[in-house]
Amino acid sequence: MEEKNCPVYKKCSGCQLRNMTYEETLRFKEIKVVRLMGKLCRVDPVIGMKDPYHYRSKVQAAFRYRGGHIESGVFQSATGGIVPVKDCLSDDIIANKIILSVKKLAEQLKIPVYNSQTGRGFLRHVLIRRGFATGEVMVVIVAANHNFPSKSVFVKELTRLYPQIVSVVLNINTDPYKMLLSRDETVLFGRGYIEEMICGERFRISPKSFCQVNPVQTEVLYNKAIELAGLKGNETVLDAYCGIGTISIIAARHARQVYGVEINRSAVNDANVNAELNSADNVKFVCADAGKYLAEMKERKVHCDAAFLDPARAGCDRRVLSALADLAPDKIVYISCNPETQARDVFFLIQNGYKLRVIQPVDMFPFTQHVENIALLIKNNPKDR
Repeated sequence: MEEKNCPVYKKCSGCQLRNMTYEETLRFKEIKVVRLMGKLCRVDPVIGMKDPYHYRSKVQAAFRYRGGHIESGVFQSATGGIVPVKDCLSDDIIANKIILSVKKLAEQLKIPVYNSQTGRGFLRHVLIRRGFATGEVMVVIVAANHNFPSKSVFVKELTRLYPQIVSVVLNINTDPYKMLLSRDETVLFGRGYIEEMICGERFRISPKSFCQVNPVQTEVLYNKAIELAGLKGNETVLDAYCGIGTISIIAARHARQVYGVEINRSAVNDANVNAELNSADNVKFVCADAGKYLAEMKERKVHCDAAFLDPARAGCDRRVLSALADLAPDKIVYISCNPETQARDVFFLIQNGYKLRVIQPVDMFPFTQHVENIALLIKNNPKDR
């Protein structure tokens, strides 16, 4: 594999480890996990990528005026500035090209870029999502208001340049300092979502859907998680932070019944659609607080054979962990993008009747300091209830 250099990584700060070779970054991440959890269990070698470049299927770029022209690049939340980037080594190649085309069209059509200091202008940033397996592309134009100059011409030309675009969405963000997506959105072209294949299942992804941004390693991550769960086909499975239902639906092929719990109503709606897309009749999605729902499962005396946890970076709520320990599934497969909070939660579970058996790091974000990690925990005496 040929190592590539990024000329702006020090200014961008998106890829903190660009000064290392890829093999060195993998060792760095493995050592990080060993220091956090190596005393509890042997850490397996981190699973890296064959090609750690242009892996991101979700790409964002902000815009500003500079020298009379529009620049696009990485938004710096700390300063509110933008680092100009023409070809990011992490972002999908097609997405990079679309961003440059959006910039060019905005200049040609005289579409004004938003200025946070004056509050004037229209174009703020663009979000691109691409299905690596399907090839489908969604473009989200994030703007300060609904006054889209030359809207029809812009959409017509962009979709002509890139026939793989199946949706163009306008999203209005009125916060002057943050790159956010609001609920105020309008579909300008197509169906308002893309579809992607993950582990043989089809998933609908809308602008605000949470989905792993590295499709190649997502399959590695989820397949490994299912393997560690050791499902035989007759189990009852819990997915405590199910999101749009990816793990739930993939696990459904290997289990008798799956319960997916998620507090975000929009995500649950997406999950139900995804279950229909894949004819996953043995999955039930519930919009509820995970801690409360697990306590209800305990009261109903529902036996859970295996549980999947895939929380946000803050880790699991203590109430969720306590309720999970009371529910006492035979196995817990804990997926985390933050080994620090994962180590804290794993230690709590060990104190409440579990043994840590497997630690498997996966490189989801090459050349960054982040590492995804899977932990398998087994109930001490699963037959003693």
